Amino acid sequence: MRKLFSSLLLFAALTLLLPIAAAALSGGGLPQVDAFTAMLSKPGAGAQGASSAPQGGQDAPAAWASQTLPILNSATGEVETVSLRDFLIGAAASEMPISYQKEAFKAQIVAAHSYALANRDAQLAAPDPALNGAWFKANPAGYEGYIKPESLKTLWGDKYDANYAYLSALVDEVGAQILTWDGAAALTTYYAISNGRTESSEAVWGTALPYLSTVDSPLDLTSPDYEQTVTMSSQDVYDRLNLSFLALDLSGAPGTWFGEAVRDEAGYIATMPVGGQTLKGTELRAALGLRSADFDVSVDAENQFTFTTRGYGHGAGLSQYGANAMAITGKTYAEILAHYYPGTALGAAG
Repeated sequence: MRKLFSSLLLFAALTLLLPIAAAALSGGGLPQVDAFTAMLSKPGAGAQGASSAPQGGQDAPAAWASQTLPILNSATGEVETVSLRDFLIGAAASEMPISYQKEAFKAQIVAAHSYALANRDAQLAAPDPALNGAWFKANPAGYEGYIKPESLKTLWGDKYDANYAYLSALVDEVGAQILTWDGAAALTTYYAISNGRTESSEAVWGTALPYLSTVDSPLDLTSPDYEQTVTMSSQDVYDRLNLSFLALDLSGAPGTWFGEAVRDEAGYIATMPVGGQTLKGTELRAALGLRSADFDVSVDAENQFTFTTRGYGHGAGLSQYGANAMAITGKTYAEILAHYYPGTALGAAG
């Protein structure tokens, strides 16, 4: 099971790397997932209830803040040691616009902390040699995973001091807290916008995590970035498909390349016939560079393709736009986390 999880997380690393810098400026980023951890529930294991009275937020800030984590800088190839506090501040800054609600930011901070520790547990159980001892990889200069203070100064300009103090205070408030499942840190993945429902981890990565299941996220439909269209020439689509898949038959007219999609419970494309093969929606999303695996495709008389996507990101776990919308309606970060990660427990990290 541990080997299966590690292989699954490595696959996820190849499918989830999207330009987080752009997303962070326009409605939330996407997490990098480097290795699924061995926190998949054991057969017959019961879920832990989500706590409505979180503990450990400010009990011992010095203890958790002094912890460090090794992160592989994917841009330089160097493993950098980052304090947990700096990572959580930088992760919050990279994943959400500064205009988002406090409770949404606190939910994101807890999710980032849990995510980091889940990756730590995965590396302790089955180290990935490609990480060179790091827990996971990020590109802080590219605003992927987290941002360093010097980059935040460039991003925020004269608002740096106020914005940094704002996020720093929120991190100090909840920084000792994580979500757990069956006593271990939960792999709390996150992304920008759902299609109105969240995806299950099984649909995205092929293995089920009980707390990464399909839940409703209807407020995502109010996002101005919920639906996007992109056009591509038939030659561009041809090149992208052949670069990613072997032995496709694209000899016919472009209008015949894509068949009718089969959609999963959450409405994302599970599979679609393309060029005589049946391809996964997640694979097509990656190959075509689309924002979401919930998309429609059409082709006009001049063989120009139009892809209409709904949502932004892999869809599993916390919707950052949805979290912000819930916060606006008065939900607390604990309620937001309980909604997007059902069955997890919120408390102090061990």
